[in-house]
Amino acid sequence: MSTRPMARQVEHTIQVSAPAEAIYELIAEVRNWPRIFPPTIHVDYTHKGERDEHIRIWATANGEAKNWSSRRMLEPERLRINFEQVVSAPPVAYMGGAWLIEELPGGDSLVRLLHEYRALGDDPDGLAWIDQAVDRNSRSELGALKDNVEAAHRNRDLTFSFEDSVHVDGSAQDVFAFVNEAHLWSERLPHVAKVRLEEDEQGLQTLEMDTVAKDGSTHTTKSHRVTFPYHGIAYKQVTLPALLTLHTGYWTFAENEDGGVTASSQHTVVINPDAVATVLGPDATVEDAKEYVHSALSTNSLATLGHAKAYAEKAR
Repeated sequence: MSTRPMARQVEHTIQVSAPAEAIYELIAEVRNWPRIFPPTIHVDYTHKGERDEHIRIWATANGEAKNWSSRRMLEPERLRINFEQVVSAPPVAYMGGAWLIEELPGGDSLVRLLHEYRALGDDPDGLAWIDQAVDRNSRSELGALKDNVEAAHRNRDLTFSFEDSVHVDGSAQDVFAFVNEAHLWSERLPHVAKVRLEEDEQGLQTLEMDTVAKDGSTHTTKSHRVTFPYHGIAYKQVTLPALLTLHTGYWTFAENEDGGVTASSQHTVVINPDAVATVLGPDATVEDAKEYVHSALSTNSLATLGHAKAYAEKAR
């Protein structure tokens, strides 16, 4: 008889200059993950209990956008979070593990990230792919966790969010369609010069486009998008302009009692203070950068929303 190989077990650790409780709280709130973990595009709850919850995660692995569902068991008194994938993405057959946070003498903490996994059919090539993805993502997640926890106080003034909205006398389905069909934006939106949209998996998109700024310059950006017909599209920008270290957002399309739709574009960004003088001049401040970024993103968002409004109202 053949013996089935044991699941692979690996551990990654990092020391963080922050209280253990603060780190636990950061990991426990999954809606923060796109902002603190580079591979994560979007996370949503499908079930949330006091200690047991189910979440769906969209993230990149070895440069490919993937999604899976996980169950998490929270143990706040032990500063431990166990997780297990409920629906895995090939080549993963099984994936589980745990976050453990331990207090160290002097106020620092040790964060341990454990993984246990198997490949479909115990395929060695699949296992090698998972090995690489787990190692890369674990190092990236732990490094980002350390950076974000330690910089939380220092960078609190660099992060801000804002939202723009328009009222549409049309259907949410038509407004959603306009934003979803980004491959047509170079024909429909004057500020988009070129666009490339890939959707290898239904509802999981990679969008790369050349955008024309107010001064006539062209900027190339790349984002991963997760679509939720017909009420929302979440995204995370992975190719960023020099002024930003983070840009996440969400398009929402909410039906109103009057039969119309409120279409909104929400942004969360983090300013890169090291690029402010280079991009905006030696006398520019972080506040100047915030105003510049807010204006640029709002201009493009409102332009897109305005054209989506016209499209939906004409369709109606």
